[in-house]
Amino acid sequence: MTYIGALLFALGSASFSFLVPALAGYIAFAIADRPGIAPGFVMGFISATVLNAGFLGGIVGGVLAGVTAHWIASRPVPSWARGLMPVMLIPLLATLVSGFIMIALLGLPLAKLMSALTNGLNSLNGGSAVILGIVLGLMMAFDMGGPLNKTAYTFATAGLGAAATVSGNAPQLQIMAAVMLAGMVPPLALALSSAVRPQLYTPVERENGKAAWLLGASFITEGAIPFAAADPLRVIPSIMLGSAVTGGLSMAFHVGLRAPHGGIFVFFAVIHLFWFLVALAAGVVVAAVCVTILKSLTESKEEIEELSYAA
Repeated sequence: MTYIGALLFALGSASFSFLVPALAGYIAFAIADRPGIAPGFVMGFISATVLNAGFLGGIVGGVLAGVTAHWIASRPVPSWARGLMPVMLIPLLATLVSGFIMIALLGLPLAKLMSALTNGLNSLNGGSAVILGIVLGLMMAFDMGGPLNKTAYTFATAGLGAAATVSGNAPQLQIMAAVMLAGMVPPLALALSSAVRPQLYTPVERENGKAAWLLGASFITEGAIPFAAADPLRVIPSIMLGSAVTGGLSMAFHVGLRAPHGGIFVFFAVIHLFWFLVALAAGVVVAAVCVTILKSLTESKEEIEELSYAA
């Protein structure tokens, strides 16, 4: 068992070493397409290993690499160089320019900011921790897999590796629990609402609601996207409220988590499992009730207006 534990820890540590480079690489890819991937990965690696700027440096480096690569790609070049641009010249030049800016100008400020953030996390207690949980919950539910969601998730996982060997319930473990719980709320809440009041949802949404049970339990927040895309004004505020409740309660109950993903299926890695379930249930119920009420009130108003128009 000791050998298996050491093996799993080695695999986990190796996997986590790719987190910041991958984050930066795909931020750059979103801005500049394929020519931005290599410069973005390099900026993420530099941020994590050379500058000690963590995920903050990865985000800044990814944006910087992507913007630089996109700017270079938009420059006019001779016809003979066009074939070389996306595969060699753009990645090379973007890496050189972004790397110089990161190391010479931004490295020290980002490292100091990351250090201050880490020290602040280590000193969290009481009301400040609850507020952080609420903010993380709002971020997780706002765009369900988008930039804010990924920023909150990366913020949580960045400290998980350092806290993995800590015997107690470190603040980083509590942040990871709050983020995962908050990310589970949106799909589960919409699954519950569509099961309790199916007449408020289309047949396609009802089918999505059935799948959302498993997606939410697995910490796949994207399971709520079909509902939010169809009705953002009623769905997104509701799930944000539910996730904020869950994030705040998780921090208040000192729930901890040693796994970066898995949802309810990593219950063995949870510290204070009972309060983990209580915080999750509270947020799901709050979000489900809110979205159901909003849909019910609005649907009733629309039906009255349709009847008046027909008369």
